[in-house]
Amino acid sequence: MKQCFLAAVVILTVMATVSWGDSFDLRYVEGESYVTSLKSQSGGTCWAHGTMAAIESNLLMTGVWGATGQIDPPNLAEYHLDWWNGFNQHNNDDTNPPTGGGLVVHQGGDYRVATAYITRGDGAVYCEAANDGTEKDDNWYASAPARYDADYDLYYVRDVEWFVAEPNLCNIDTIKNVIVSEGAIATCMCYSGGFISNYIHYQPPTDLNPPNHSIAIVGWDDEKVTQAPENGAWLCKNSWGSGWGEGGYFWISYYDKHCCQDPEMGSVSFQNVEPLRYDHIYYHDYHGWRDTKMDCTAAFNAFTASGVEAITAVSFYTTVDDVAYTIKLYDRFEGGELLDEMVNTSGHIDYTGFHTIDLDPPLLITAGDDFYLYLQVSAGGYAYDRTSEIPVLLGKTITDTDLGFPQTESIEDVILNEYLSKDSADSMGAIVESSSQPGQSYYRSGSAWHDLYDFNNTANFCLKALAVDPARIGDFTRNGNINLADFSVLTHAWLSTPGDDNWNSDCNINDPPDNSIDIKDLDVLLKNWLTAANR
Repeated sequence: MKQCFLAAVVILTVMATVSWGDSFDLRYVEGESYVTSLKSQSGGTCWAHGTMAAIESNLLMTGVWGATGQIDPPNLAEYHLDWWNGFNQHNNDDTNPPTGGGLVVHQGGDYRVATAYITRGDGAVYCEAANDGTEKDDNWYASAPARYDADYDLYYVRDVEWFVAEPNLCNIDTIKNVIVSEGAIATCMCYSGGFISNYIHYQPPTDLNPPNHSIAIVGWDDEKVTQAPENGAWLCKNSWGSGWGEGGYFWISYYDKHCCQDPEMGSVSFQNVEPLRYDHIYYHDYHGWRDTKMDCTAAFNAFTASGVEAITAVSFYTTVDDVAYTIKLYDRFEGGELLDEMVNTSGHIDYTGFHTIDLDPPLLITAGDDFYLYLQVSAGGYAYDRTSEIPVLLGKTITDTDLGFPQTESIEDVILNEYLSKDSADSMGAIVESSSQPGQSYYRSGSAWHDLYDFNNTANFCLKALAVDPARIGDFTRNGNINLADFSVLTHAWLSTPGDDNWNSDCNINDPPDNSIDIKDLDVLLKNWLTAANR
């Protein structure tokens, strides 16, 4: 992790000196590329490819990928997301049995689906077995891979933010800044042969067709001439292989109906991606943000600790821009009130989306303890999960004419069984069932707390507590307290390194770890001993 930090500093310093001006291309930044290899998707999996293209770009941009020691560029498993997102007929943990309902595997999804999968810790997955060395890269397409495997490297996205350029493009510089600082962003479009010419796409805002395809924005050109009344276009990475478009890339007008305009799919940035550091994520919202409850002033989720753990972070959604928040953790909920506050932290979030907030100090919990995660936001309401209809964005198999290939070029050489266009007959989405229980989620209305289950018996608030092995913060005896016994463990391992008789990997707790047990680890122990919320 130390190498990761240093690499990130170097890269961000370079990016801070880049003048992006009227045009920009993430493939060519000071001699470096922050875009990963092209893919040729199978089935209706464009949304999974758009998601992973953005996440991979962020891993390159921040230097996190390089710090992992991987030699090859990041190549995350789109088809693990496709199979195990939890919204489809293959698997939904909220139903019994978990199969049979929801989306059809390989036939659609969106960025909220992807975010739910990532934020509960199921992905994103890197595994060499998922990749075949070709643009098809479809080892895991025909049959489902294991949901969990010791060979998987999991990556967690700490922040996912949604942006809208607005019809007058008043927010376009915000989106450009995000691309420069965070990497490629995922977006959407309504692909049609009638909207594209010379690999420049423009759907007039007056056209009624909904989005049907996902791609990733990797740059722009303010002077690009398009079919729109004004110049300017986004450079986009497609997932139809290098034989399509301009070597797999194409342009979309700034004035396109959906690209950077659709509030859910138009401009989504996956930020601060890191190796998954959490051992346990407490949540009730399996499907993430499906709706927003506006008529309340606060919310909380009730959890019971499954073991001795340290809660080091929490996560939640903000449903609008410019939100102040307060997070609290309580020990008891009795007589209709939260009691015995253990953690209180507050801050401000600029943009709509999913956010992870570190707790300093962390909270130690023991098996069987009840704890209550409280959220109050200044605007926008409270995101919650519920049984909902998921739009099916993909409907019919494309043709050579739809794709705009020369008739002498076989579609089979480029893309097979892609689903793109949405007919009016397919306007209904798939119903995805969520489940909840009484006593899991509560909201404040007036002077009282109310069980969200009574409002909607499938609903839970999107509030998560992220926990680690308590040894990571100095509770080496794993008894729910940091005390002299833990100090003794560390001093016994003092000044040892891997291979020494006294070496104890549990004691290497400074962040980032450095394979030595010394004053830095003692500093972490003493800080948490004096300040951590021991229970």
